[in-house]
Amino acid sequence: MTSAQRLLIIGVAALAIPGITEAQTPFRFDQEVVVTPTRLDEPVALVPASVTIITAENIAASPVADIPGVLRAHAGINVIDITGNRRSYRIDLRGFGETASLNTLVLVDGRRANQPDFSGIDWSQIPLDRVERIEITRGARGNVLYGDNATGGVINIITKDGRRPQTQVDLRGGSFGTFNPSVTTSGSRDRLSYSASARYYDSDGHRTNSQSQARDVGATLGIEVNPAFDLGISTGYHSDDTGLPGALLESELMSGTLRAESTSPDDFADVDDYYVALAPKAILGEPVELHLDFSARNRDTRFFASFAGGMFTGDTSIRTIAFSPKIVVRTSTANPTSTLVAGLDVSDAKENISNASEFFGQLTDSMFTLEKRNYGVYVHEEYRPRPNVAVSAGYRRDHVTYQFAPSTPGRKEFDVNLTTVGVTVEVRPDAQLFFSYARGFRYPVLDELFNFFANTISPDLLPQSSDDVQVGARLQLGDAARATVTLFHLDTEREIFLNPASFGNENLDGQSRRIGFETVVAGRAGQATLEGSYSFTDTLVRNGQYAGMQIPNVPRHRASVRTVVGVGAGVTVGIEGIFVGERFFESDYENTFGMVESYFLLNTRVKLTEERFTVFLDVSNLLDQEYAEYGVLFLGFPFQRAFLPSPGINASVGVSFTF
Repeated sequence: MTSAQRLLIIGVAALAIPGITEAQTPFRFDQEVVVTPTRLDEPVALVPASVTIITAENIAASPVADIPGVLRAHAGINVIDITGNRRSYRIDLRGFGETASLNTLVLVDGRRANQPDFSGIDWSQIPLDRVERIEITRGARGNVLYGDNATGGVINIITKDGRRPQTQVDLRGGSFGTFNPSVTTSGSRDRLSYSASARYYDSDGHRTNSQSQARDVGATLGIEVNPAFDLGISTGYHSDDTGLPGALLESELMSGTLRAESTSPDDFADVDDYYVALAPKAILGEPVELHLDFSARNRDTRFFASFAGGMFTGDTSIRTIAFSPKIVVRTSTANPTSTLVAGLDVSDAKENISNASEFFGQLTDSMFTLEKRNYGVYVHEEYRPRPNVAVSAGYRRDHVTYQFAPSTPGRKEFDVNLTTVGVTVEVRPDAQLFFSYARGFRYPVLDELFNFFANTISPDLLPQSSDDVQVGARLQLGDAARATVTLFHLDTEREIFLNPASFGNENLDGQSRRIGFETVVAGRAGQATLEGSYSFTDTLVRNGQYAGMQIPNVPRHRASVRTVVGVGAGVTVGIEGIFVGERFFESDYENTFGMVESYFLLNTRVKLTEERFTVFLDVSNLLDQEYAEYGVLFLGFPFQRAFLPSPGINASVGVSFTF
């Protein structure tokens, strides 16, 4: 009997103990407030877009150890482990496949977490213990308010403040030699509040060369200088040393290579990342607020990657400075009311690249500097002519300047103009209909302008643009159940992608289209809660070189269901099932290499909660499915199908003490 099976037997035995359920959070849309869609707080019931809110109670009941796992189970989002070590994830809103991370904007307390390169989000830098709530707003409406990277939607992670004084110590361990202790503390005194955390992660991973060590510290400080002015300060540091096991060719698996092995035993990526952010807020008279947000970030990455045609070793350093002042004007009479937000986003990102590559016997060693200077001016107003009607509209003018050295040309500039409109109508007290249109965009990231294989700069990429329409309904069934249904239609011009024929990033020469249907339902009965989601996404390249083809690595069907049941004496049991349908291999734009198989996962958590401590047991992939989240077309000679095998059944146990 394996250790995971022993842990499972202990957890199942706990079901015989009677007890209570999780905290009873509201199930009504009109009792929930969201800040992401307008950069202000507003009721979810008024937002003309598909919105999902994940609370701290939801997170505590879920058998996951990181934010991507929460998004997978609660928000109906396709989440992919793209490096095979459970450390780097792709979060795909609205079916963008290989560029999903570049079309999904991630915020932490309103601060942009996306880097101006391919590096993606350091999800481990945001421990679950610090998360108060997560807001997911789908669609391109966020492009007007936040700028680049928001074509698919915006994920805003809101951390806990010091208004609830406590210290929490967590110890977690499990399969693959995983050890994950953390500590968080928060408190307040007079006009000062604080929150701080420290976390260590060490795991061998489920494959050869998938080991990872990570260290994270973070802190926030709130100072109320006087009733009209307060200041928020936050800072964080992340460091990790991670092996990259890489994909296994189908031919290697057929010839006997084990799924847990790696044919890239020397590949790695090491990261050091730190940031500081300031958020002053002043009240200029009763209806007017002034926000002056500032942040600075530095990220250093060292990596080695090998492939059939050679290898490359890189050392990159990115320094990013951002300043985002905004003014808020709220006018409130009996009827109508309006809220106006106007602001400026200014950022400067500079990347230094040292890269040595060997490509089919040709060795190059060079240093490059790439810089992206960006500013955007925006205005957005929400107007309520009647209590049951909300109308919103926004405009953004955005400009970017790229500079490259050494390169000819050494400079590129682009301008984009964006608009959005939305309407929400409460047709009855328990039902709202909404409609929105948004013009979205995405600039090329710095790494798309630099070719690590050829060690050259390719400054010919153009920004992509999108037209996004979504129509939906929210239905409230009493105080214990609700549902959201959304239809969406997204057309994209000049979509940026990696062309497998040229090994370079290019603009797709045909328009791409994504249409789909999403539904999320939630309900409560007695000591049990039940949530479910389903999404259908159909993708199509309408013309050009790949006319009639589907976008690779986008499943048409995806579904999830989860339940949490209180069984007595402080014990709760959570079970979640996740289905991901078949999809074409990444880079297979000609749709000729078949499809990656669909899979179904069953995960569970058994938790015992007393006044000051919690003990839990998590079991993932309970059915021990043999599957791969990520399938990719190996761009060698000849092209082959390749897989990053996902882990079989695995378990972890943990204990949390609160003081």
